[in-house]
Amino acid sequence: MKNVNFIEERIIREKECEIITGLSRTTRYQLEKRGLFPMRRSLGGRAIGWLSSDINNWLKSIK
Repeated sequence: MKNVNFIEERIIREKECEIITGLSRTTRYQLEKRGLFPMRRSLGGRAIGWLSSDINNWLKSIK
């Protein structure tokens, strides 16, 4: 059997995104509109979230 690495993709919700990025909701939305932050995804109803890979890639890009 081959050794395969699996990367778990998950949804990061609003509060966790604020903790991880250190950015307020308003700042993230302003950056998103300018194409400088990953786009949020609709989860149904009023719920939104971001893919963990999108946030991780963004964090790497700002260093």
